[in-house]
Amino acid sequence: MSDVALPGSIEPAAKKGPNLDGGINPLQGIIYMGVVAAALLFVAYSIYSDVDATGTRVTSYLPYLMLFVALLIALGFEFVNGFHDTANAVATVIYTRSLPANAAVVWSGMFNLFGVLLSSGAVAFGIVSLLPVELILQVGSSAGFAMVFALLIAAIIWNVGTWYFGLPASSSHTLIGSIMGVGITNALLRGRNGTSGVDWSQAAGIAKALLLSPLFGFVLAAVLLFVLKAVLLRVTPALFGEPVGDQPPPWWIRGILILTCTLVSFFHGSNDGQKGMGLIMLILIGTVPTAYALNRALPESQIEQFSTNSIAASKIIDSKAAGFNVIGNPRPAVTNYVAEHEINEGTYPSLAVLVCDISDQVHQYGTLAKVPADLVGNTRNDMYLVSEALRFLMKDKESELSSADVATLNSYKGSLDSATKFIPTWVKIAVAIALGLGTMIGWKRIVVTVGEKIGKTHLTYAQGACAEITAAATIAAADGYGLPVSTTHVLSSGIAGSMAANGSGLQWSTIRNIALAWVLTLPAAMILSGFLYLIFSKLF
Repeated sequence: MSDVALPGSIEPAAKKGPNLDGGINPLQGIIYMGVVAAALLFVAYSIYSDVDATGTRVTSYLPYLMLFVALLIALGFEFVNGFHDTANAVATVIYTRSLPANAAVVWSGMFNLFGVLLSSGAVAFGIVSLLPVELILQVGSSAGFAMVFALLIAAIIWNVGTWYFGLPASSSHTLIGSIMGVGITNALLRGRNGTSGVDWSQAAGIAKALLLSPLFGFVLAAVLLFVLKAVLLRVTPALFGEPVGDQPPPWWIRGILILTCTLVSFFHGSNDGQKGMGLIMLILIGTVPTAYALNRALPESQIEQFSTNSIAASKIIDSKAAGFNVIGNPRPAVTNYVAEHEINEGTYPSLAVLVCDISDQVHQYGTLAKVPADLVGNTRNDMYLVSEALRFLMKDKESELSSADVATLNSYKGSLDSATKFIPTWVKIAVAIALGLGTMIGWKRIVVTVGEKIGKTHLTYAQGACAEITAAATIAAADGYGLPVSTTHVLSSGIAGSMAANGSGLQWSTIRNIALAWVLTLPAAMILSGFLYLIFSKLF
């Protein structure tokens, strides 16, 4: 039975939707494919230049073939992320007639690209730190490739599935669930308790950001609309109206809505774009360690600071290791501490030996660029292992470190991270292009859900602005703290909050489906990635 608008009632929103069926100009398609081809050539040339700069002789092309496939999958994840998540940013400007659909999508894609290019990288390595340390240290091994392929393919499958059904699910939830699934499966395969396969303290912090941000979006958007109504309803009633036909809103309202769309797109790029960056760096480190294991561009001033921080940290660790000697390889003891988080008599002595070894290597060669090719991978692994061990020690109550000790160790950890946790400019550009291009296709399904199926009335100008302002502020704050959040859930909950505050009513079937996707994404991604990791670990 079709919907009928009775006298005095509000016409169903779906009957007043904008035109989303603009045709694609053949020239646009040619330009689009040209950009894709140019991006792939740029990636290939960048890798060739970086490898050539190290003086490495290519003896086999198999690793580079694996590298190319892995990079395609990683960039594919960002591409899917683009059309899956960023549709949320353009829904409000499309449904308020502030911009035509095609123009809004291109505009959003551009600012997603800018957001990626100007991102800090903190979120990228926050995601990577969830992975099991033994897999990160052996990322170039068969288990490392199985890990990367499993978690990326699982994330793509779930994202495409939820997109197909028009459900605003979270790419952040999906990727983190995939990482946790790989970690748990890896621990079980190695005969350990499954809970040891994930850094649960890091996972808890990320989970809080992912779970609380939608609630924050709902409440903040509702409060913001209440405030705007109290202050501006009598002065500018047009702000609280809905579009008349296909007429655009007054210029100043239009400007506000386009600005908020721009901010959401930019901050989405700066947050979500980083998730693929960290995984791409793992792929590069595993396949071409001579070029990407260490930050060869680190200036000499930072190398000098590294030596100073290393001496200060050594004194603290040596004092804790007094009376113990390490016979043999110190790495297993430190690796075991990072995996199990339990201090024993071998933890501090082994860590002290590793700190000295790293300091000697850096001092011997003067700069990271001069570390011999056959030692680069080992040096990087030692630095990463010590950095992770320090991260846990500084949080461990059993370590009995003073606040001054923590500050000193934190400075040393920062020096280690600057040498191992870096993102080349070309990686940012490649991810930016993938995310930006993804934004420009496949957006319609999610846009219709956000624009028509959350509230029972048409989206007003004020509701659109409140939801976008809330989403932009939340993502920007999370980006500053290095935490991943879901643009999808923040913005859709902001729309729901503005509808509730306006007394518009909610379509509970849609809310139920979004909530169901929100609840199921994490366990579904964990199961899917764990199953794929089990298969790939056997195949590789």
